[in-house]
Amino acid sequence: MLKILKYMSFGLVSERHFFNKMATVNQLIKKGRKKQAKKPRAVALLRGFNTKKNKPIFYPSPFKRGVCIKVTTKTPKKPNSAIRKIARVRLTNGMEVTAYIPGIGHTIQEHSVVLLRSGKVKDIGVRYTIVRGKLDTSGVENRKNARSRYGVKKPKTTK
Repeated sequence: MLKILKYMSFGLVSERHFFNKMATVNQLIKKGRKKQAKKPRAVALLRGFNTKKNKPIFYPSPFKRGVCIKVTTKTPKKPNSAIRKIARVRLTNGMEVTAYIPGIGHTIQEHSVVLLRSGKVKDIGVRYTIVRGKLDTSGVENRKNARSRYGVKKPKTTK
């Protein structure tokens, strides 16, 4: 703000240049307001790949299949402290992304085929989550609550 006032005092820049940013009624009638396009959060889920034509295509889907390249752990950002399990996955559309492995314990290793969904994990900076209980991924052992999120069938009750 001080810089602006300094330039204005020398007459280098007019006041209108800085403070008149709102559109006039006539300008709005003539052009109107443009809707800002929303940026997609999970870019990899919006792309497909045509292998016959060898080119990418727009093919949005809720899930994508991929092969694990590397399975490691990562520590979260500042206030949190843990060891989060992550996997580097090459998808069927050719993209390579990092995905979070939810739940306690997993059997995922290199060359495991996994299913990916959108799901941001903010404290480790990951945009995708692996679906438990599908393809090569096993469900979480001894899970009683929120079973559908972790790919666990209903336990048989013995009477």
